[in-house]
Amino acid sequence: MSHQNNRRDFMKSSAAIGAGLFAGHSISPVFAQSRSSVEQINYACVGVEGKGSSDSKDAGGHGNVVAICDIDERRLEKAAARFPKAKKFVDYREMYTEMGDGFDAVTVSTPDHSHAPASVMAMKMGKHCFCQKPLTWSVSEARRMMELAKEKGLATQMGNQGTSNTGLREAVELVRAGVIGEVKNVHVWTNRPIWPQGGGVPKETEEIPKGLHWDLFLGPAADRPYHSSYQPFKWRGWIDFGTGALGDMACHTFNMACMALDLFDPNTIEADHSGVVENAMYPSRSTIKFEFGERDRGDDNGKWGACNLTWYDGGNLPAAELVPGEKYSSSGTIIEGSKATLYSPNDYGAAFSIYKTGTKDKFEYEKPEPSLPRSPGHFKEYAIACAGGEPAMSNFDYAGRLTGTILLGNVALRAGKKVNWDAKKFTTGDAETDKLLGRNYREGWSID
Repeated sequence: MSHQNNRRDFMKSSAAIGAGLFAGHSISPVFAQSRSSVEQINYACVGVEGKGSSDSKDAGGHGNVVAICDIDERRLEKAAARFPKAKKFVDYREMYTEMGDGFDAVTVSTPDHSHAPASVMAMKMGKHCFCQKPLTWSVSEARRMMELAKEKGLATQMGNQGTSNTGLREAVELVRAGVIGEVKNVHVWTNRPIWPQGGGVPKETEEIPKGLHWDLFLGPAADRPYHSSYQPFKWRGWIDFGTGALGDMACHTFNMACMALDLFDPNTIEADHSGVVENAMYPSRSTIKFEFGERDRGDDNGKWGACNLTWYDGGNLPAAELVPGEKYSSSGTIIEGSKATLYSPNDYGAAFSIYKTGTKDKFEYEKPEPSLPRSPGHFKEYAIACAGGEPAMSNFDYAGRLTGTILLGNVALRAGKKVNWDAKKFTTGDAETDKLLGRNYREGWSID
């Protein structure tokens, strides 16, 4: 079986093996794979501090880390202490070329703007790919990653680890089973940004810190002088490097509702926000409305009705009366059903309560039979797929659709107007807005 089944086929296969699933963290037959085959996988890790620290640790726990790369030599040396046998590089392009057949798979844990260039180059070489969320910086890159992974038949996984949580999969099952009724509105929010956002471009320049390869950090982005306002971590608020609050969190917070209701490729997207600053920095707050029309259910049970999904960040929140008396958590999801309301005070949608509509009274329901496999662990799903097993749930076919949908919100932010979307034709119908679906790449960093 190809590692890159489409989501419909995966849902069908998952349902078919429902009788073999176990509760909690037990491993279903779909994830059965010998430990020895997993341990033989050789990984090259791109970005090894921050989230890259845990991703490379996971790689080392499910195989062998044979090469590590980071544009900051100080961070690279810290990782080298964890992986003393791994070869060290500051440029992933050189690492891939030099290592050649010496590695089987990669982890990509870089700033958002480098996700696609680092992943695409590896996949072109036939390497399996684990990439952090959001899968890509742009909508067009998400489409490219989906197509390439499928073309090459590669094992892939995006790092939205909540996908593998049993609670999220249970929430998906009950929404799909109609426990809360027909859904017409979904609300998702976050406390982000927790980094500088909504300011302006620094006027002064600063000396590049010793050991930091600034040109390699820039990668595909346009050249600009170094400033500590950009790196590390603060890159998330800058359009050239990050994807803002939406890109940072929505691959987590949208995930449960989008998976449950097949909320991909909205018809329209409209953003209300505090202002994109100098066409360079995301706004300090925003509310973005995604409108979805009728769409096919992934389980072949007819169609879903029209539905709106609204995103809130920077202190914006859904209306209090949706869950009366509830002090909303820093991040969460509300799904309004015709029978009941699901409230999740959780980044992943994995912990949730179901209330009678417009109240905090408990809604009694019968838990549906499992229809999704229970995961052995997020990274382990990827390792098993690399070793020839079944696809990870958040493979690039799924993750690309999720990321592309989310990043249309940033297109609307930057366009400053309501955006129409035709997924089949891959266009907004407006030439200027279409330019925001991708980017111009510096020489040497293209994904073509």
